[in-house]
Amino acid sequence: MSKRTGRRAFLGTVARGAVAAVAFPCVVPRSALGGPGGTAPNDRIVMAGIGVGSRGGGVLNGFAGFGQVQVVAVCDVDRNHAGNRKKQIDGRYKNQDCKMYADFRDVLARDDIDAVLVGTPDHWHAIVTIEACKAGKDVFCEKPLSLTIREGRAMVTAARRYGRVFSGGSQRVLGDYGRLHRYVRSGAIGTPKEAYVGVGGPSGNCNLPAEPVPPHLDWNMWLGPAPWRPYNRRLHPGSWRSFRDYSGGGMTDWGAHKFGAAMFTLGQQATGPIEVIPPDGEKHKHLTYVFANGMRMYHAGGHDITVVGTDGKATRRSPDPVAPVTMPEYKGRGGIGGDFLHCVRTRERPFRDVELSHRTATVCHLGNIAYWLKRRIRWDPVEEEIIGDAEAARWVGRPKRAPWRL
Repeated sequence: MSKRTGRRAFLGTVARGAVAAVAFPCVVPRSALGGPGGTAPNDRIVMAGIGVGSRGGGVLNGFAGFGQVQVVAVCDVDRNHAGNRKKQIDGRYKNQDCKMYADFRDVLARDDIDAVLVGTPDHWHAIVTIEACKAGKDVFCEKPLSLTIREGRAMVTAARRYGRVFSGGSQRVLGDYGRLHRYVRSGAIGTPKEAYVGVGGPSGNCNLPAEPVPPHLDWNMWLGPAPWRPYNRRLHPGSWRSFRDYSGGGMTDWGAHKFGAAMFTLGQQATGPIEVIPPDGEKHKHLTYVFANGMRMYHAGGHDITVVGTDGKATRRSPDPVAPVTMPEYKGRGGIGGDFLHCVRTRERPFRDVELSHRTATVCHLGNIAYWLKRRIRWDPVEEEIIGDAEAARWVGRPKRAPWRL
C-alpha cells in the first residue's frame, strides 16, 4: 500500500503541473515538430500500451507499424501477455529497448511518453485514461469507452481539463459504415427517421466457481476497481464481457460500433435519447430509443444496421451516392489510428473524439439499464440524468473497490 500511495502522490504532482499548463492548450509534444519526409527518431510520437492482451496487443502492434511512432513500453497484469508483446515490439525494432511493466502508474510516471493505448478490460478504462490525462499523455482507448455513464463524463472532463487528444477505438463507425453514411447524407432515402441496430444483449451477474490463480497473473490488480471475487478462467483470458462488473455485454461491445454508426447517420452523435423503452411483447417489440426531434432507434435487425427514411431505406450495402458527399472523415492517413496520430501532432479533435465515444456508450448503458430493470427510462441528455426514477439513477455510476476511485 505504501508503494501505491507513493505512486499516487507522484501522479498528483504531475496533475498539478498539468493544471497549470491548461492555460496554454496549444502546447504540443516535441513529437509534433517532425519535418517532411521520413520521421527522425527524435520526432516520433512515443507510445506505450496498457492492457496488451489479444485485442490491445494487436492494436498496439498496428500503431508500431506507423513510421512516426516509437513504442517504448508495454504494461499488463498478466506477465505472459506483457512478455509476448515486448518480444513482438522488440522484434519489430530489432532491439531490446521495450520496457515491460505490471502497474500502469509506472508507465504514466515516464516523462518521455507522449501517448498511450488503453486496451484493458472495460472496468479499468476510466481510471487508467483519467490518470493518463493528468500525467500529460494523449489517449487512444479501446471501445467501449466506459463501464458507466458517470465514468464516461469524467473521462471527457479530464481530456478537456488537461488539454489532451483522446480518441475512442470504434473503428467500425466509419470503417464498416462509411458507405451507409454517405448514401443517407446524399438524400437518397429522403429525411432519415429511424434506425434498426443489431447487436448482442446486456451483461449479467457472475456466479462462477473459484479456481486457482495462474502464477503469471496478478488477480487483485486485474479486478482493480471491480468488486472482489475469486478467479475463474472464464474471466481471464475468457469472456469477461458477459458479466456486469466488467462490461455491458454485447450492448456495449458491438454497440460501440453499431449504435455509434447509427447515431452518426441520424445526426444524433453529439446528443442522446430522451426516452428508452424496453420491449413489452405488445406495443414495443424492440428496445426503443426516442430522440427529442422524434427520431427513433431500435435494438433489432439481425447483425447489421438499417436506416429508414421518408423515401426508402439504406444499409451498408447500399450503392455509393452519385455525387460526392461532404461529411466528417478521418484526418491524416491510416484509418482510425492514423487519425489519432495526426491529431496528436495538430491538436485537433479526432473523428471518434472522447465526447462522441461517451455519447455512444451512454446510449448502450441506458439500454442495459432499461433491460435490467424492465422499465421505461426517461433521460435528460443535457444534464445527463435519469428523470424520476431513483433506482434507475443509481446505475448511472457505481462505487469503486478501495483504494481505486475516479
